[in-house]
Amino acid sequence: MMASEWQKPTKKNRGFYVKMRILHKGRQPQKILFFKYYQWVLWFSFTLYLLTSFFITNKPIPLSKTHVFDSKFSFASLVLYEPLNKTSQQSKLKNPATFKDLKIYIYGLSPEYNEKWLSNERCSKHLFASEVAIHRALLNAYDFRTFDPVEADFFFVPVYVSCNFSAVNGFPNIGHARSLLFSAIQLISTNYPFWNRSRGSDHVFVASHDYGACFHAMEDRAIHSGIPEFLTNSIILQTFGVNYKHPCQDVEHVVIPPYISPKSVGKTLEKAPLTGNRDIMVFFRGKMDVHPKNVSGKFYSKRVRTEIWRRYKGEKRFYLQRHRFAGYQSEIVRSVFCLCPLGWAPWSPRLVESVALGCVPVIIADGIRLPFPKAVKWGEISLTVAERDVGKLGKILEHVAATNLSAIQRNLWDPAVKHALLFNDNMQEGDATWQILISLYNNLDTDRQKVKGFEPVGGKHVG
Repeated sequence: MMASEWQKPTKKNRGFYVKMRILHKGRQPQKILFFKYYQWVLWFSFTLYLLTSFFITNKPIPLSKTHVFDSKFSFASLVLYEPLNKTSQQSKLKNPATFKDLKIYIYGLSPEYNEKWLSNERCSKHLFASEVAIHRALLNAYDFRTFDPVEADFFFVPVYVSCNFSAVNGFPNIGHARSLLFSAIQLISTNYPFWNRSRGSDHVFVASHDYGACFHAMEDRAIHSGIPEFLTNSIILQTFGVNYKHPCQDVEHVVIPPYISPKSVGKTLEKAPLTGNRDIMVFFRGKMDVHPKNVSGKFYSKRVRTEIWRRYKGEKRFYLQRHRFAGYQSEIVRSVFCLCPLGWAPWSPRLVESVALGCVPVIIADGIRLPFPKAVKWGEISLTVAERDVGKLGKILEHVAATNLSAIQRNLWDPAVKHALLFNDNMQEGDATWQILISLYNNLDTDRQKVKGFEPVGGKHVG
């Protein structure tokens, strides 16, 4: 070793200097061998500790729980794969007595059916995004999910059909929905026996746009097209629901709420709590006329929105706005009554936003059926006004404000009510995905009978 390499010890190299002195001073061959053996044992012990810790905290899925069960499914393993769970927090929920041993199997379709659509950020944030939120929640619900389809009660088919946004008007274009869904069904029915076994009666799909299972935004065209034949025996989670016979709900289905971001609601409530000052008596922001043929208001919203605008645009108690505003939730949280008139379809995202932000929903949509009526007592937290009585809104709301408004608000501000209408990536007890599982579980015996060949006639509302 060169003399230049021997330097006086400093604070930085003192430890190294002492170590070298000990190792080199009077070193014996036996001591060198002992040191090497001690160093090898130390590193081996440390490596063994790390590996043991890793396998304890990251328990691998046993082969019996993977997609490939035998050679019959070897091709399926190439086409269908388990999508990666990108969320960092796993569900800590335990399967409660409410669901007993309910198990759901999620088909691992290739990204063309779901995740590739997420390249557009709107796909997971807009009012139709429940198809994404439900998929994520079920992926994280390990106590309700099974990796073995043989033990599944229901099969979830994750196909996103509301993420194809038109470049012209920015609205979802669902013209591809039928072909995309048909392609997914062909894939799973060819490579797995479970669709054919039940004719799809235990398979669950999401249809989160205007007319649900009819897969069209305009009612007349939706009715004309009807529900695709290949889905008529399945279970549809859809935002569309009415309490009269309608071709677009003539299938077993669960009425679900439209998607509203829990994060956006949380941020709004941080700035203005539910019980804060509400200086707007009646609020509505949204489109009134959206089509040249709608001058009279007959084409859109069955003239309801046009009538509201004509009668109340000059009223001080009514805060009516026709243009978009990104911060409109800050207006809802300041309002006492929030108008929820029908648009193209009876339902509206305002229903969920109003409830979540503590504004009494005023539902103006004849015959609408609302989501999760067992968890959300709509009659106790909202008002329903017939479409023909929209001209009497002022008097109706004035009467409620003078009589039972405080009781309605007390019911509305119960945290469990808001919770039941919001979807979370990690499912929480009582939230919207939880309510869906309750609805599915309550109909479990019927679906098991259908698998055995005892199929009821006609569509059925689940839950």
